[in-house]
Amino acid sequence: MGPLYQQRPIGILISTVLFFLTFFTPTQAKMIRGGADPTALRVGNTYYSAESAEGGIWVRQASSIEGLGASNVRRVRVWEDTLGDIWAPDIVMEQNRTYIYFSAGKDAKHRMYVITVNSAPLSGAPYTKEQKLALPDDQWAIDGTYFFYQGQGWFVWSGWESEQKSSEQYLYLCRMRSPTEPVGPRYIISQPREKWETEGINEGPQPIVDPNGQLHIVYSASGSWTDNYCLADLRLKKGGDPTYVWDWYKSNGCIFGSKKDRMMKGWDATLWIDGPGHHTFVLPDGEVEKSPGGTNHIPFIFHGVKKGTPYSWENRAWYSGSFVWWGSTTYTRANVPGDTSNTGVGLKFFEDPL
Repeated sequence: MGPLYQQRPIGILISTVLFFLTFFTPTQAKMIRGGADPTALRVGNTYYSAESAEGGIWVRQASSIEGLGASNVRRVRVWEDTLGDIWAPDIVMEQNRTYIYFSAGKDAKHRMYVITVNSAPLSGAPYTKEQKLALPDDQWAIDGTYFFYQGQGWFVWSGWESEQKSSEQYLYLCRMRSPTEPVGPRYIISQPREKWETEGINEGPQPIVDPNGQLHIVYSASGSWTDNYCLADLRLKKGGDPTYVWDWYKSNGCIFGSKKDRMMKGWDATLWIDGPGHHTFVLPDGEVEKSPGGTNHIPFIFHGVKKGTPYSWENRAWYSGSFVWWGSTTYTRANVPGDTSNTGVGLKFFEDPL
């Protein structure tokens, strides 16, 4: 098991490790701005992010990821709140059109909505009025996002089975006729049943495609109000059906987290940030089919709380980090239909952007 570029003679590997240990030391995580639930994308050399604040949804524009937190950043309100309790906007693009998905509503009435503009995120054109997504079964739903994969549009979100069965948050998937029109039933693709998925929560799903063409849904596990919060991976088996839960293989622990005993074997806990989670891959043009490959570190953004600071929602901040594609990563399971193990490309996350 190792990074995609780690196919070298053992002597070279040892020399490389000694070189890095001698000349490089871990750097502290770089804070972008205070807040939670980051979402961002890149269009050419310009970065855009979205946030809910001050009675609406705001979009930022900068020439770098870190610049999104600058005091003089361009920041524009693109939608005024008329619904209440706006949570976790997610910004994507499809065929040069921008979509911002968000959840809104009081308590059990939380549902997914979308606003859109037929251009880049801050072209000056106005966004549409909010549209409620007609998700199947019309249940409590948050943290949703759209993506296009192998000729089909999809929507993935975190939700309850029903108001009567709301003790756990599952990850659901449904097909989309267009970025604003769900079609067909919803399908469960993950339930929080592993011992490291405490508080009964799977949320913040973010899709990405690995260099082998396999789809991943990297999500946040456990309660966001605790430092158990972490990232985990769902990998769709080669040729698998996204709507069939047993074609998805889950990482055997957190792949980015601050609790050593919850980490997948071979994955290290964070040094500087507690409870890292709810990330964004900052995809080119916000499109999953443009997921970056290669062997270099790839930037992403996550939220968390600086170690030594009391863990609370109020103390969360956005941080810039990086990840690499990690070859020959095996996920195992038992007592379920299908193969008990699956090997493919995995991910390793780092607190610094490198």
